[in-house]
Amino acid sequence: MQYIIILVILFVVELLYFKIADKFNIIDKPNERSSHSTITLRGGGIIFYFGALAFFFYSDFQYPYFFLGLTAISIISFLDDIFTLSNKIRLLIHLSSVLLMFYEIDLFIFPIWVIPIAVVVAIGTINAYNFMDGINGITVSYSTAVLLLLAYVNTQYPFIDPEFIYYVLLSCIVFGFFNFRQKAKCFAGDVGSVAIAFIVLFLIAKAMVTTGSLFYLLFLAVYGIDAVWTILRRLSKKENIFKAHRSHLYQYLANENKTNKLVVSSVYGLLQLIVGGIVIWAASKSMQVQIIVAIAVLLVGSGLYLTIKQNMIKKHNL
Repeated sequence: MQYIIILVILFVVELLYFKIADKFNIIDKPNERSSHSTITLRGGGIIFYFGALAFFFYSDFQYPYFFLGLTAISIISFLDDIFTLSNKIRLLIHLSSVLLMFYEIDLFIFPIWVIPIAVVVAIGTINAYNFMDGINGITVSYSTAVLLLLAYVNTQYPFIDPEFIYYVLLSCIVFGFFNFRQKAKCFAGDVGSVAIAFIVLFLIAKAMVTTGSLFYLLFLAVYGIDAVWTILRRLSKKENIFKAHRSHLYQYLANENKTNKLVVSSVYGLLQLIVGGIVIWAASKSMQVQIIVAIAVLLVGSGLYLTIKQNMIKKHNL
């Protein structure tokens, strides 16, 4: 009953946001770089923040530093959805939010050299996750897959209050109801993709600190492979990697190849579930086995990715 009540509340919050977004014209207009063709409400992914907020109140304010960071990064992302902000301002807020997250998970007890590396990885991951939000359903499909994997790991090696994961999953159900369709009612916007990225990153980081294993970074392997190889290709072409584009593999599949967007989104989530299953199986093995599995996942994944993408490039003269 508790989850049903929260689910209903989140639906009501989302619908109220739609009225606000409609009134204040918070919309996505299609352009030459878009994967949609009709004007659509932007920022529906704000519900991910409210899912976390519901848990924050329910739990008597657990993880306050994380939540403060989530609030800051969500607000700045929402403002960026409404009008473009300075990169310096966004970077400052992202940095502050990530440091608050690190304080929450006690990362500062590690050697000082760990922190700058972790900051670069964290901010890079958040921005890559945001860039991957380009077609209907992909953010919610992928995030749901990762959250389910983390929920299972949490039953084996408790690292977080399980209710937190469940509340965020409820927000995914609400967002998916409006976004996982051929003609989406809303898009996540920066506020949605950045907020869920921050939440997922916090959970993975918490799992890694608790277990002492970096292996769980592979819960982001599918997104990581697409994001990293796309960045490398754009750098080789001397393109501005921070400028909007349509050159991720999922975009080629959905736009140029005309594959059903929901199928593409589902496949990304399913592939991450498969990779996550391999990670969970190998997590109980020796460090040598984990390293071999990690290398194999990245090499095989990259090989398949590059083969498919190269075929798309040749087929459509991209």
